[in-house]
Amino acid sequence: MTRTALSDTAFGVQSIARTTVDNEREFGDHDSVVGDGDFGFSLARGFEIVLSDWDGLDRSSPSAFLKRVALVISGRIGGTSGPLWGTAFLRAAAAVSGKEELTGADVVAILRASAEGIKSRGKSDLGDKTLLDALVPATDALESELATASGPAAALARMARVARASADATSLLQARRGRAIYTGERSIGSPDPGAVAVAVILERLSREWASRDDL
Repeated sequence: MTRTALSDTAFGVQSIARTTVDNEREFGDHDSVVGDGDFGFSLARGFEIVLSDWDGLDRSSPSAFLKRVALVISGRIGGTSGPLWGTAFLRAAAAVSGKEELTGADVVAILRASAEGIKSRGKSDLGDKTLLDALVPATDALESELATASGPAAALARMARVARASADATSLLQARRGRAIYTGERSIGSPDPGAVAVAVILERLSREWASRDDL
């Protein structure tokens, strides 16, 4: 298969979708510690629809593809996850609107836009014990790694390491957003499920990218 920006985008989204479905129970278990436990279920159900509709998703451009994924997620994922993840993908689509080829800087822009969308929709920021506490540091790591011209595989590997360390570090934080906020200090001592999901997603994507048949 010839490598294109669209095929790279589709590869990444498919990896994300499969990871959420395969880790439904783990993500739910993390959420049940201080939340209602539906995070893994909700995320998996939405991305199952993405996978089932896979062949029919708009592939006219990377932006169109991401926008269609956003609409599926927004319409199918329940609770707070649907609006947050849907907004993230919608902002990602807008960040590369009109582009047929994507650079490393474009990927950083996608992730920055996604994070800003989550901040706006969830009225959250770094330190609030959300997925942002893994996503933003991982994006910073990507931007730093790209400056060394070490290639996407090395950049993804570094992102995964930083995301995992950052997700683990959320155990020290008290939740300031989401349902976990109602548990107060009891939220300290366990990692944020969204941050864990980001780490698991990036770890799998890093492994799969490194072994792509079309590299």
